[in-house]
Amino acid sequence: MDAGHAPASTPIERHTGWTPELIGHVAILLLVNVVVDTVITAPLLVLPELLEQFGAGQPAWLNASAMLAGAMWAPLLGRLAALHGRRQILVLSLVLAAAGALICLAAPTLWVFVIGRVVEGAAVASLFLTVGIVRELCAPRLGMVVTGVVTSGNAVIGIVFAFLFATLGEQYGYQVVFITSFVFAVLTAVLVHLRLPKTAPTKTGRVDVAGAVLLGAGLAMVVGYISVGNTNGWLAAAPLALAGLVALAGWYVLARRRADPIIDINGLNRPLVLMLLVVVFGTGAYQSMLQLFSLITQVSPAQGLGYGVAAPAALSILHAVPPIGIVLGGVVSGVLTNRIGAAATLTAGVAIGTIGTLGLFVGVSSLPVAAVCSLLLSLTAGTLVTSGFNLASTLVSLDRDAAVSSLVMTMIAIGSVVFNFVGAAVLDATHVTIAGTSMSSAVGVLTYVGIGTAAFLVAGGMAVLLLKTLRRTVATPTSPVPRTEVRPGGSRNR
Repeated sequence: MDAGHAPASTPIERHTGWTPELIGHVAILLLVNVVVDTVITAPLLVLPELLEQFGAGQPAWLNASAMLAGAMWAPLLGRLAALHGRRQILVLSLVLAAAGALICLAAPTLWVFVIGRVVEGAAVASLFLTVGIVRELCAPRLGMVVTGVVTSGNAVIGIVFAFLFATLGEQYGYQVVFITSFVFAVLTAVLVHLRLPKTAPTKTGRVDVAGAVLLGAGLAMVVGYISVGNTNGWLAAAPLALAGLVALAGWYVLARRRADPIIDINGLNRPLVLMLLVVVFGTGAYQSMLQLFSLITQVSPAQGLGYGVAAPAALSILHAVPPIGIVLGGVVSGVLTNRIGAAATLTAGVAIGTIGTLGLFVGVSSLPVAAVCSLLLSLTAGTLVTSGFNLASTLVSLDRDAAVSSLVMTMIAIGSVVFNFVGAAVLDATHVTIAGTSMSSAVGVLTYVGIGTAAFLVAGGMAVLLLKTLRRTVATPTSPVPRTEVRPGGSRNR
């Protein structure tokens, strides 16, 4: 069968306005992304308990293992979604998340725990599946706004979870996080299966298993090199990096030769490549700044290190602001996309992030400035994720949407993991000893901010090139699968 053409399917009702049915579907998709939050961010709230349990000297692995797994899962799940339908694969990703939570819950050692996090990381990839389902359910203009709601609205619930998990984790241990994640994943999988409409495949063919294995292994080994090399020596860990590069090279060769690769490299045009570069640098810079906020709230200005904002509720303030900014950024960017276009909105998000990161050169020593920077960076996060997915949907036809959306998710995950590991390596390399205690130096902290600023500047340059390219290029995507549109009140429009 030809893998390049979508099979015939029954049209799906497509909404052009808000209806009770659409609101119910959006609520379920928001719940899916709440599960994603319990996988990615909730374990950070019980990190001290996890470190005590496993005696880990590499907390970055506890933080980043699920996100790295998301980068590995996303291309495979994107291909499966094209072959079997988005809703069906979304249920699969939630079931995997539940299984991973159980493994983490019962893990006797660190490496069994990491395996659980890798399995659980399938939920990270489910974010792009919710975006694809929105595209199938909604007409384009409404879909842009709904995408912003779905990708960012769960951040509000995250505020409640932040306080809940922090309190329960201290009283009952880190296991409460994984029990909650398991329960939410199972309940959400049932709701998705029973309440969301079944989505049709958009392609035929087979799964490139060899390509998926090579890509996943290559990414894991290259990122692992950054972590292991920082502690064991860069030259000593060089074989790990070499093996990772060989695996990635093997994946690239297969992708160029096969008719149905896990990632269609031959189908990546200039606008898509530029958009993916903006996403990987922009979201990576934002995520690394979150790690920095935790550091500066643990240091008092009185210690004389040249940075620090320790004060009552400082950490709560800096971590309570991002959910608000993410929701605002996501929803507003969805509205702006209908007015100025996804590429221009993406560029505006990068500009806001650059300002926020530059402000941290002062903010690392001033809590009010740090709070403002936190808001600006979270606005950027909501804007980049929503605009990235929205732009992807305008650059390709429906039969390629799952694959390209999975690439956006992969770039988000890779950027987050790589910049977190690089930042941790910089801080470790610039420690100073104060009263017998090893602490990050001002040089390390400011270098950390400088790396984030440089990443945003690179993202900004790519965004400007993207705008220029789109002005010169008239997109002519393949006609999508026919659908029936549903207007408010139930009237249908073919």
